Amino acid sequence: MEKPKSKKAAAASHLPDTKVRAGASAKPRPRVRRLPRTRYSKAEIHEIFRRFSVQRPEPKGELEHVNPFTLLVAVVLSAQATDAGVNKATRALFAQADTPEKMLALGEARVGEYIRTIGLWRNKAKNVIALCAALISEFGSKVPQTRDELVTLPGVGRKTANVVLNMSFGQHTMAVDTHILRIGNRIGLAPGKTPDQVEDILVRVIPDEYMRHAHHWLILHGRYVCKARKPDCPACVIADICKSAEKTTDIPAPLVPIETLDAAQ
Repeated sequence: MEKPKSKKAAAASHLPDTKVRAGASAKPRPRVRRLPRTRYSKAEIHEIFRRFSVQRPEPKGELEHVNPFTLLVAVVLSAQATDAGVNKATRALFAQADTPEKMLALGEARVGEYIRTIGLWRNKAKNVIALCAALISEFGSKVPQTRDELVTLPGVGRKTANVVLNMSFGQHTMAVDTHILRIGNRIGLAPGKTPDQVEDILVRVIPDEYMRHAHHWLILHGRYVCKARKPDCPACVIADICKSAEKTTDIPAPLVPIETLDAAQ
C-alpha cells in the first residue's frame, strides 16, 4: 500500500514544473522598460524652436546678476522663491558683495538680513556663506565651469549647475524647472516623471543650433503662455504644431509630420 504523502510533498506536487531545458537560463529575462519618447518629429521640433527664436531672438534670464558668482548665488536663493522676490532682495546684497570674499566678510547674519523676505532664508544664508568659503578654498574664488564641480558646492544641485553653465558660460545645458517639466509633459515634447527624464529627452531632441537659448525659451513660454492653470493657446506661436490634449484653440495639430508637408511643396 502506497504511503500517504506529507503535506509538503503534496503541496509540491501541485506546483508547475519549473524544470528548464539543458543550456537554457533558469533566470527569467528582465523586462526592458521603454524610455518615454517625444511625440514630435525632428522637423516639427526644429520648427518649434525656430519660431521661439523668431519670437525672442535674445532671451534673457530674469534673475538679476552682475557676474557668474552673483548668478550662482541668485539661483541658489531662487529655490522655492520667485525671481522677482529674489531680485528685490539681492539688489542691495550684490551692491555690497559681488565676490566670494566680500560675501564671506559680511557673514551669515548680515547676509540673512538682506534675504529675510525670501523663503527658507536662514538655511539659504548658511549655504551662501559655505558656498563662498568653498569657492575661495577649492576653486580660487572662480565659479567652476563643469557640472561635477559645481554640484559639490553647498546648496548647488543639478538644476542650479545647469543654469549657471548655460547663462554664464554658454554651455548647451537644460535646467528643468517646474515650467519645463510641465510643458514637456503637457504638450508631449519631453514626457517624463522626473526632471532628469525630461532633461535627457530635451538634450537629445533639440537641434544643436537652438540649445544655447532653449532653456530660456521654454521657461518663458511656460511662464507667460503655457501657464500652469490655463494655457493661453490663442497667444501661442506653436499652437498649430502642439499636440496637447489641453489645447483650447481650434487649430488642430498636423495630421502628418511637417517634413512630409515640406516635401510635397
